Amino acid sequence: MEHIKKDIVVVGGGPGGLAAAVTAAREGASVLLVERNGYLGGQLGSGLPFLAFWDKKRRQVIGGFAQEFVDRLQEAGASYGHAYCPHHLSTTLIHPFYSRILCFEMVKEAGVELLMHCELSGVKRSGNRIESIIVTGKGQPIEIKADIFIDGTGDGDLAAMGGAECEKGNEQNVMQPPTLMFNLGGVDFDRFCDFIVEHPEELPYDVLQNIEEGYNAEFLRTNKSFIFLGMHHLLEELRKKGECPVDRETVIFIRQPIPGEVAINTIRLLNFDGSDIRDLSKGEMEAHLQIPKLIKMFKEHVPGFENAHLSSINASIGVRESRRVKGIKMLAHEDAIAGKKPEDTIALCSYFIDIHNGAGQGTYRVSIEEPFGIPYGCLVSKDLENLMMAGRDISVDNITFGATRIMNVCMAAGQAAGDAAAMAVAGSYKPAEVDTKKLREKLLAQKAILDI
Repeated sequence: MEHIKKDIVVVGGGPGGLAAAVTAAREGASVLLVERNGYLGGQLGSGLPFLAFWDKKRRQVIGGFAQEFVDRLQEAGASYGHAYCPHHLSTTLIHPFYSRILCFEMVKEAGVELLMHCELSGVKRSGNRIESIIVTGKGQPIEIKADIFIDGTGDGDLAAMGGAECEKGNEQNVMQPPTLMFNLGGVDFDRFCDFIVEHPEELPYDVLQNIEEGYNAEFLRTNKSFIFLGMHHLLEELRKKGECPVDRETVIFIRQPIPGEVAINTIRLLNFDGSDIRDLSKGEMEAHLQIPKLIKMFKEHVPGFENAHLSSINASIGVRESRRVKGIKMLAHEDAIAGKKPEDTIALCSYFIDIHNGAGQGTYRVSIEEPFGIPYGCLVSKDLENLMMAGRDISVDNITFGATRIMNVCMAAGQAAGDAAAMAVAGSYKPAEVDTKKLREKLLAQKAILDI
Protein backbone atom coordinates (compact mmCIF):
# COMPACT_ATOMS: atom_id res chain seq x y z
CA MET A 1 0.00 0.00 0.00
CA GLU A 2 1.23 3.46 -0.87
CA HIS A 3 1.55 5.90 2.03
CA ILE A 4 1.24 9.70 1.93
CA LYS A 5 1.70 12.32 4.67
CA LYS A 6 0.42 15.89 4.43
CA ASP A 7 -0.34 18.73 6.81
CA ILE A 8 -3.97 18.88 5.69
CA VAL A 9 -6.12 16.46 3.70
CA VAL A 10 -9.41 17.60 2.19
CA VAL A 11 -11.80 14.87 1.08
CA GLY A 12 -14.20 16.15 -1.55
CA GLY A 13 -13.54 18.86 -4.13
CA GLY A 14 -16.96 20.54 -4.30
CA PRO A 15 -17.36 24.28 -3.59
CA GLY A 16 -16.50 23.96 0.12
CA GLY A 17 -13.66 21.48 -0.25
CA LEU A 18 -12.17 23.42 -3.15
CA ALA A 19 -12.14 26.66 -1.16
CA ALA A 20 -10.66 24.94 1.90
CA ALA A 21 -7.86 23.24 -0.03
CA VAL A 22 -6.83 26.30 -2.05
CA THR A 23 -7.00 28.65 0.95
CA ALA A 24 -4.94 26.34 3.19
CA ALA A 25 -2.31 25.85 0.49
CA ARG A 26 -2.05 29.59 -0.09
CA GLU A 27 -1.24 29.90 3.62
CA GLY A 28 1.75 27.60 3.20
CA ALA A 29 0.37 24.25 4.36
CA SER A 30 1.01 21.06 2.39
CA VAL A 31 -2.44 20.05 1.16
CA LEU A 32 -3.84 16.99 -0.57
CA LEU A 33 -7.30 17.14 -2.13
CA VAL A 34 -9.05 13.81 -2.72
CA GLU A 35 -11.91 13.74 -5.24
CA ARG A 36 -13.94 10.78 -6.48
CA ASN A 37 -14.83 12.38 -9.83
CA GLY A 38 -12.65 13.33 -12.77
CA TYR A 39 -13.40 17.02 -12.28
CA LEU A 40 -13.50 19.52 -9.42
CA GLY A 41 -16.24 21.84 -8.23
CA GLY A 42 -19.11 19.42 -7.73
CA GLN A 43 -22.37 21.21 -8.56
CA LEU A 44 -20.44 24.24 -9.85
CA GLY A 45 -20.45 22.37 -13.16
CA SER A 46 -24.15 21.54 -13.14
CA GLY A 47 -25.71 24.69 -14.57
CA LEU A 48 -26.79 25.95 -11.15
CA PRO A 49 -26.01 29.61 -10.41
CA PHE A 50 -24.71 31.22 -7.26
CA LEU A 51 -27.58 32.66 -5.22
CA ALA A 52 -27.78 35.48 -2.69
CA PHE A 53 -24.39 37.12 -2.87
CA TRP A 54 -26.67 40.03 -1.91
CA ASP A 55 -29.20 40.36 0.89
CA LYS A 56 -32.76 41.75 0.78
CA LYS A 57 -31.37 45.30 0.87
CA ARG A 58 -29.05 44.53 -2.09
CA ARG A 59 -25.95 44.65 0.08
CA GLN A 60 -23.21 42.18 -0.74
CA VAL A 61 -22.79 39.66 2.09
CA ILE A 62 -20.31 37.15 0.63
CA GLY A 63 -16.84 38.07 -0.61
CA GLY A 64 -13.44 36.44 -0.32
CA PHE A 65 -12.78 33.24 -2.25
CA ALA A 66 -16.30 33.05 -3.67
CA GLN A 67 -16.09 36.58 -5.09
CA GLU A 68 -12.63 35.84 -6.49
CA PHE A 69 -14.11 32.82 -8.27
CA VAL A 70 -16.80 35.00 -9.88
CA ASP A 71 -14.29 37.72 -10.79
CA ARG A 72 -12.08 35.22 -12.60
CA LEU A 73 -15.06 33.75 -14.44
CA GLN A 74 -16.05 37.25 -15.55
CA GLU A 75 -12.53 37.89 -16.81
CA ALA A 76 -12.87 34.74 -18.91
CA GLY A 77 -16.30 35.75 -20.22
CA ALA A 78 -17.90 32.88 -18.28
CA SER A 79 -20.16 34.91 -15.96
CA TYR A 80 -22.15 38.14 -16.06
CA GLY A 81 -21.52 38.83 -12.38
CA HIS A 82 -24.27 39.48 -9.83
CA ALA A 83 -27.77 40.55 -10.82
CA TYR A 84 -30.80 41.45 -8.70
CA CYS A 85 -33.59 38.87 -8.46
CA PRO A 86 -36.99 39.56 -6.82
CA HIS A 87 -37.04 35.97 -5.55
CA HIS A 88 -33.46 34.74 -5.03
CA LEU A 89 -32.12 38.17 -3.88
CA SER A 90 -29.34 37.94 -6.44
CA THR A 91 -28.35 35.47 -9.13
CA THR A 92 -24.86 34.92 -10.52
CA LEU A 93 -24.75 32.73 -13.60
CA ILE A 94 -21.60 30.70 -14.08
CA HIS A 95 -20.54 28.77 -17.17
CA PRO A 96 -20.76 25.14 -16.01
CA PHE A 97 -17.85 23.84 -18.03
CA TYR A 98 -15.48 26.78 -17.65
CA SER A 99 -16.09 26.58 -13.91
CA ARG A 100 -14.41 23.17 -13.93
CA ILE A 101 -11.41 24.61 -15.75
CA LEU A 102 -11.11 27.44 -13.23
CA CYS A 103 -11.15 24.96 -10.34
CA PHE A 104 -8.09 23.22 -11.76
CA GLU A 105 -6.37 26.54 -12.43
CA MET A 106 -6.78 27.66 -8.81
CA VAL A 107 -5.69 24.32 -7.37
CA LYS A 108 -2.58 24.23 -9.54
CA GLU A 109 -1.64 27.82 -8.76
CA ALA A 110 -1.93 27.19 -5.01
CA GLY A 111 0.18 24.04 -5.11
CA VAL A 112 -2.54 21.66 -3.94
CA GLU A 113 -1.74 18.01 -4.67
CA LEU A 114 -4.61 16.08 -6.25
CA LEU A 115 -5.83 12.50 -6.06
CA MET A 116 -8.70 12.16 -8.52
CA HIS A 117 -10.91 9.13 -9.15
CA CYS A 118 -10.41 8.04 -5.54
CA GLU A 119 -13.16 6.98 -3.15
CA LEU A 120 -12.85 7.14 0.63
CA SER A 121 -12.82 3.52 1.79
CA GLY A 122 -11.57 3.55 5.38
CA VAL A 123 -10.76 5.66 8.43
CA LYS A 124 -8.28 4.77 11.17
CA ARG A 125 -8.61 6.58 14.46
CA SER A 126 -6.83 6.61 17.76
CA GLY A 127 -9.01 7.80 20.61
CA ASN A 128 -10.79 10.95 19.44
CA ARG A 129 -8.36 11.61 16.62
CA ILE A 130 -8.20 10.48 12.98
CA GLU A 131 -4.78 8.92 12.37
CA SER A 132 -5.21 8.18 8.68
CA ILE A 133 -7.69 7.50 5.92
CA ILE A 134 -7.70 4.90 3.17
CA VAL A 135 -8.73 5.91 -0.33
CA THR A 136 -9.01 3.58 -3.29
CA GLY A 137 -8.75 4.36 -6.98
CA LYS A 138 -8.41 1.96 -9.90
CA GLY A 139 -8.05 -0.87 -7.39
CA GLN A 140 -5.10 0.81 -5.66
CA PRO A 141 -5.44 1.49 -1.92
CA ILE A 142 -3.55 4.49 -0.51
CA GLU A 143 -3.14 5.36 3.16
CA ILE A 144 -2.99 9.08 3.89
CA LYS A 145 -1.90 10.62 7.18
CA ALA A 146 -2.44 14.26 8.11
CA ASP A 147 -2.49 16.60 11.07
CA ILE A 148 -5.96 17.84 10.10
CA PHE A 149 -8.66 16.33 7.91
CA ILE A 150 -11.42 18.40 6.31
CA ASP A 151 -14.68 16.75 5.26
CA GLY A 152 -15.76 18.34 2.00
CA THR A 153 -17.82 15.38 0.83
CA GLY A 154 -21.11 17.20 1.32
CA ASP A 155 -22.57 13.99 2.69
CA GLY A 156 -20.35 13.87 5.79
CA ASP A 157 -18.82 10.59 4.61
CA LEU A 158 -15.48 11.14 6.32
CA ALA A 159 -17.10 12.16 9.60
CA ALA A 160 -19.51 9.22 9.58
CA MET A 161 -16.82 6.68 8.76
CA GLY A 162 -14.68 8.14 11.55
CA GLY A 163 -17.48 7.74 14.08
CA ALA A 164 -18.41 11.40 14.50
CA GLU A 165 -22.01 12.11 15.42
CA CYS A 166 -24.15 13.20 12.47
CA GLU A 167 -27.79 14.09 11.83
CA LYS A 168 -29.96 13.54 8.77
CA GLY A 169 -33.24 15.10 7.70
CA ASN A 170 -36.05 16.43 9.83
CA GLU A 171 -37.90 14.95 12.81
CA GLN A 172 -39.49 12.37 10.47
CA ASN A 173 -36.06 11.57 8.93
CA VAL A 174 -37.24 13.03 5.61
CA MET A 175 -34.52 14.72 3.57
CA GLN A 176 -34.83 17.24 0.76
CA PRO A 177 -35.12 15.54 -2.63
CA PRO A 178 -32.20 15.48 -5.07
CA THR A 179 -32.30 16.57 -8.68
CA LEU A 180 -30.35 15.83 -11.82
CA MET A 181 -29.55 18.96 -13.79
CA PHE A 182 -29.73 18.87 -17.58
CA ASN A 183 -29.44 21.54 -20.25
CA LEU A 184 -31.71 22.30 -23.19
CA GLY A 185 -30.51 24.31 -26.18
CA GLY A 186 -32.53 26.00 -28.90
CA VAL A 187 -34.75 27.98 -26.53
CA ASP A 188 -36.47 31.14 -27.86
CA PHE A 189 -36.51 33.44 -24.82
CA ASP A 190 -38.58 36.18 -26.46
CA ARG A 191 -41.31 33.72 -27.37
CA PHE A 192 -41.31 32.37 -23.82
CA CYS A 193 -41.62 35.90 -22.40
CA ASP A 194 -44.53 36.57 -24.77
CA PHE A 195 -46.19 33.47 -23.30
CA ILE A 196 -45.76 34.84 -19.76
CA VAL A 197 -47.26 38.18 -20.85
CA GLU A 198 -50.33 36.26 -22.03
CA HIS A 199 -50.39 33.95 -19.01
CA PRO A 200 -49.19 35.87 -15.93
CA GLU A 201 -50.94 33.26 -13.77
CA GLU A 202 -47.97 30.99 -14.52
CA LEU A 203 -45.76 33.24 -12.39
CA PRO A 204 -45.29 31.85 -8.87
CA TYR A 205 -47.07 34.53 -6.80
CA ASP A 206 -50.02 32.30 -5.95
CA VAL A 207 -47.85 29.46 -4.61
CA LEU A 208 -44.86 31.27 -3.07
CA GLN A 209 -44.98 34.06 -0.52
CA ASN A 210 -41.45 35.48 -0.49
CA ILE A 211 -41.24 37.06 -3.96
CA GLU A 212 -41.04 40.82 -4.31
CA GLU A 213 -42.92 42.78 -6.95
CA GLY A 214 -41.35 42.96 -10.38
CA TYR A 215 -40.93 39.27 -11.09
CA ASN A 216 -42.71 39.36 -14.44
CA ALA A 217 -42.26 38.97 -18.18
CA GLU A 218 -40.40 42.26 -18.51
CA PHE A 219 -37.93 41.22 -15.82
CA LEU A 220 -37.33 37.93 -17.61
CA ARG A 221 -36.99 39.62 -20.99
CA THR A 222 -34.42 42.19 -19.87
CA ASN A 223 -32.41 40.11 -17.39
CA LYS A 224 -29.97 37.68 -19.00
CA SER A 225 -29.28 36.17 -15.56
CA PHE A 226 -32.83 35.11 -14.74
CA ILE A 227 -34.11 31.99 -13.03
CA PHE A 228 -37.67 31.11 -13.96
CA LEU A 229 -39.84 29.49 -11.32
CA GLY A 230 -43.51 28.86 -11.96
CA MET A 231 -46.02 27.10 -14.27
CA HIS A 232 -48.08 25.89 -11.33
CA HIS A 233 -51.30 25.94 -13.34
CA LEU A 234 -49.78 24.04 -16.25
CA LEU A 235 -48.48 21.30 -13.95
CA GLU A 236 -51.86 21.01 -12.20
CA GLU A 237 -53.65 20.73 -15.54
CA LEU A 238 -51.26 18.01 -16.70
CA ARG A 239 -51.51 16.23 -13.34
CA LYS A 240 -55.30 15.97 -13.71
CA LYS A 241 -54.74 14.28 -17.07
CA GLY A 242 -52.13 11.95 -15.61
CA GLU A 243 -49.44 13.59 -17.77
CA CYS A 244 -47.34 15.48 -15.18
CA PRO A 245 -43.90 13.85 -15.17
CA VAL A 246 -42.78 15.11 -11.72
CA ASP A 247 -44.34 15.32 -8.26
CA ARG A 248 -43.78 19.02 -7.61
CA GLU A 249 -45.72 22.25 -7.87
CA THR A 250 -43.38 24.37 -10.02
CA VAL A 251 -40.89 24.18 -12.86
CA ILE A 252 -37.44 25.76 -12.45
CA PHE A 253 -35.06 26.59 -15.26
CA ILE A 254 -31.96 28.77 -15.26
CA ARG A 255 -30.80 30.80 -18.22
CA GLN A 256 -27.17 29.95 -19.01
CA PRO A 257 -24.29 32.16 -20.17
CA ILE A 258 -24.52 30.07 -23.36
CA PRO A 259 -26.73 31.34 -26.22
CA GLY A 260 -30.19 29.73 -26.27
CA GLU A 261 -29.51 27.39 -23.35
CA VAL A 262 -31.26 26.76 -20.06
CA ALA A 263 -30.47 24.38 -17.22
CA ILE A 264 -33.52 22.50 -15.98
CA ASN A 265 -33.80 22.07 -12.20
CA THR A 266 -37.10 20.19 -12.09
CA ILE A 267 -36.37 16.49 -11.61
CA ARG A 268 -37.51 15.34 -8.17
CA LEU A 269 -36.80 12.02 -6.42
CA LEU A 270 -38.80 11.40 -3.26
CA ASN A 271 -37.91 9.52 -0.07
CA PHE A 272 -34.24 9.63 -1.03
CA ASP A 273 -31.08 9.40 1.11
CA GLY A 274 -27.99 10.69 -0.68
CA SER A 275 -25.71 8.87 1.76
CA ASP A 276 -27.19 5.49 0.77
CA ILE A 277 -25.51 3.79 -2.19
CA ARG A 278 -28.73 1.92 -3.07
CA ASP A 279 -30.72 5.15 -3.24
CA LEU A 280 -27.97 6.77 -5.29
CA SER A 281 -27.93 3.89 -7.76
CA LYS A 282 -31.70 3.82 -8.15
CA GLY A 283 -31.87 7.60 -8.21
CA GLU A 284 -29.37 8.04 -11.05
CA MET A 285 -31.47 5.69 -13.20
CA GLU A 286 -34.84 7.20 -12.29
CA ALA A 287 -33.57 10.75 -12.77
CA HIS A 288 -32.26 10.02 -16.25
CA LEU A 289 -35.57 8.41 -17.18
CA GLN A 290 -37.47 11.54 -16.14
CA ILE A 291 -35.52 13.66 -18.64
CA PRO A 292 -37.34 12.57 -21.87
CA LYS A 293 -40.71 13.09 -20.18
CA LEU A 294 -39.76 16.62 -19.12
CA ILE A 295 -38.37 17.47 -22.56
CA LYS A 296 -41.65 16.28 -24.10
CA MET A 297 -43.60 18.44 -21.66
CA PHE A 298 -41.56 21.55 -22.44
CA LYS A 299 -41.67 21.06 -26.20
CA GLU A 300 -45.41 20.38 -26.32
CA HIS A 301 -46.72 22.80 -23.69
CA VAL A 302 -44.28 25.70 -23.21
CA PRO A 303 -43.96 28.28 -26.02
CA GLY A 304 -40.32 29.05 -26.80
CA PHE A 305 -39.30 25.43 -26.25
CA GLU A 306 -40.75 23.98 -29.48
CA ASN A 307 -37.27 23.51 -30.97
CA ALA A 308 -35.46 22.72 -27.73
CA HIS A 309 -32.97 19.87 -27.73
CA LEU A 310 -31.00 18.05 -25.04
CA SER A 311 -27.49 19.52 -24.97
CA SER A 312 -25.98 18.06 -21.77
CA ILE A 313 -26.70 16.10 -18.59
CA ASN A 314 -24.81 16.73 -15.36
CA ALA A 315 -22.23 14.09 -14.53
CA SER A 316 -23.97 13.03 -11.31
CA ILE A 317 -27.12 13.54 -9.33
CA GLY A 318 -27.34 16.68 -7.21
CA VAL A 319 -27.98 15.74 -3.58
CA ARG A 320 -29.67 18.57 -1.69
CA GLU A 321 -29.46 17.03 1.77
CA SER A 322 -27.91 14.11 3.62
CA ARG A 323 -25.73 14.19 6.76
CA ARG A 324 -24.90 17.20 8.89
CA VAL A 325 -21.92 16.75 11.21
CA LYS A 326 -22.36 17.86 14.81
CA GLY A 327 -19.79 20.50 15.71
CA ILE A 328 -18.63 22.14 18.89
CA LYS A 329 -21.38 24.64 18.04
CA MET A 330 -24.74 24.13 16.34
CA LEU A 331 -26.40 26.98 14.45
CA ALA A 332 -30.12 27.01 15.31
CA HIS A 333 -32.76 28.40 12.97
CA GLU A 334 -34.06 30.78 15.64
CA ASP A 335 -30.68 32.56 15.56
CA ALA A 336 -30.56 32.48 11.78
CA ILE A 337 -34.02 34.00 11.38
CA ALA A 338 -33.17 36.64 14.01
CA GLY A 339 -30.09 37.65 12.01
CA LYS A 340 -27.66 37.02 14.87
CA LYS A 341 -23.96 37.47 14.19
CA PRO A 342 -21.88 35.93 16.99
CA GLU A 343 -18.38 37.09 17.82
CA ASP A 344 -16.83 34.08 16.08
CA THR A 345 -18.75 34.61 12.80
CA ILE A 346 -16.66 33.35 9.87
CA ALA A 347 -19.22 33.89 7.09
CA LEU A 348 -22.60 35.51 6.47
CA CYS A 349 -25.70 34.04 4.87
CA SER A 350 -28.73 35.95 3.60
CA TYR A 351 -30.46 33.27 1.51
CA PHE A 352 -33.98 32.41 2.58
CA ILE A 353 -34.69 29.09 4.26
CA ASP A 354 -35.64 26.90 1.31
CA ILE A 355 -36.78 23.36 2.13
CA HIS A 356 -38.04 21.19 -0.72
CA ASN A 357 -40.49 18.52 0.44
CA GLY A 358 -38.75 15.15 0.24
CA ALA A 359 -41.99 13.18 0.50
CA GLY A 360 -44.24 14.95 -2.03
CA GLN A 361 -45.23 18.33 -3.42
CA GLY A 362 -44.48 21.62 -1.73
CA THR A 363 -41.60 23.83 -0.64
CA TYR A 364 -41.22 25.51 2.76
CA ARG A 365 -39.72 28.99 2.70
CA VAL A 366 -38.89 31.55 5.38
CA SER A 367 -37.37 34.94 4.53
CA ILE A 368 -34.14 36.09 6.13
CA GLU A 369 -34.63 39.79 6.81
CA GLU A 370 -31.05 40.41 8.02
CA PRO A 371 -27.98 38.27 7.19
CA PHE A 372 -26.95 35.87 9.93
CA GLY A 373 -23.47 34.76 10.95
CA ILE A 374 -22.11 31.23 10.82
CA PRO A 375 -20.03 30.57 13.97
CA TYR A 376 -16.56 29.06 13.64
CA GLY A 377 -17.56 26.18 15.94
CA CYS A 378 -19.93 24.91 13.23
CA LEU A 379 -16.85 23.89 11.22
CA VAL A 380 -15.19 21.81 13.96
CA SER A 381 -16.31 18.30 14.89
CA LYS A 382 -17.25 17.87 18.53
CA ASP A 383 -16.12 14.22 18.48
CA LEU A 384 -12.90 14.13 16.45
CA GLU A 385 -10.35 16.72 17.48
CA ASN A 386 -8.62 16.98 14.09
CA LEU A 387 -11.71 16.90 11.86
CA MET A 388 -13.25 19.98 10.27
CA MET A 389 -16.15 20.45 7.86
CA ALA A 390 -16.38 22.54 4.70
CA GLY A 391 -19.60 22.73 2.70
CA ARG A 392 -23.19 21.73 3.30
CA ASP A 393 -22.31 19.21 6.06
CA ILE A 394 -21.44 21.90 8.61
CA SER A 395 -23.13 21.90 12.02
CA VAL A 396 -26.53 23.54 11.57
CA ASP A 397 -30.03 22.34 12.37
CA ASN A 398 -32.22 20.92 9.62
CA ILE A 399 -34.13 24.19 9.12
CA THR A 400 -31.06 26.45 8.94
CA PHE A 401 -29.65 23.96 6.45
CA GLY A 402 -32.30 25.17 4.00
CA ALA A 403 -30.33 28.44 3.76
CA THR A 404 -26.69 27.41 4.27
CA ARG A 405 -26.63 24.64 1.66
CA ILE A 406 -26.09 26.99 -1.32
CA MET A 407 -22.73 26.96 -3.13
CA ASN A 408 -21.29 30.38 -2.29
CA VAL A 409 -22.05 29.90 1.43
CA CYS A 410 -20.26 26.54 1.19
CA MET A 411 -17.30 28.36 -0.38
CA ALA A 412 -17.26 30.97 2.39
CA ALA A 413 -17.30 28.29 5.08
CA GLY A 414 -14.63 26.35 3.20
CA GLN A 415 -12.36 29.38 3.05
CA ALA A 416 -12.63 29.78 6.81
CA ALA A 417 -11.95 26.06 7.37
CA GLY A 418 -8.86 26.23 5.17
CA ASP A 419 -7.48 29.28 6.96
CA ALA A 420 -8.18 27.82 10.40
CA ALA A 421 -6.62 24.47 9.51
CA ALA A 422 -3.47 26.18 8.24
CA MET A 423 -3.29 28.27 11.44
CA ALA A 424 -3.66 25.15 13.60
CA VAL A 425 -0.93 23.31 11.70
CA ALA A 426 1.45 26.26 11.90
CA GLY A 427 0.82 26.66 15.62
CA SER A 428 0.74 22.93 16.44
CA TYR A 429 -2.65 23.12 18.11
CA LYS A 430 -6.12 21.69 17.58
CA PRO A 431 -8.75 23.34 15.35
CA ALA A 432 -10.91 23.98 18.43
CA GLU A 433 -8.08 26.07 19.88
CA VAL A 434 -7.82 28.46 16.92
CA ASP A 435 -7.97 32.11 17.95
CA THR A 436 -11.15 33.19 16.19
CA LYS A 437 -10.24 36.87 16.45
CA LYS A 438 -7.04 36.24 14.47
CA LEU A 439 -8.94 33.99 12.06
CA ARG A 440 -11.45 36.75 11.39
CA GLU A 441 -8.61 39.23 10.82
CA LYS A 442 -7.12 36.88 8.26
CA LEU A 443 -10.47 36.40 6.52
CA LEU A 444 -11.06 40.13 6.38
CA ALA A 445 -7.62 40.61 4.86
CA GLN A 446 -8.73 38.12 2.21
CA LYS A 447 -11.79 40.32 1.49
CA ALA A 448 -14.31 38.09 3.23
CA ILE A 449 -17.41 39.87 4.55
CA LEU A 450 -18.18 39.18 8.22
CA ASP A 451 -20.50 42.02 9.19
CA ILE A 452 -22.82 44.44 7.49
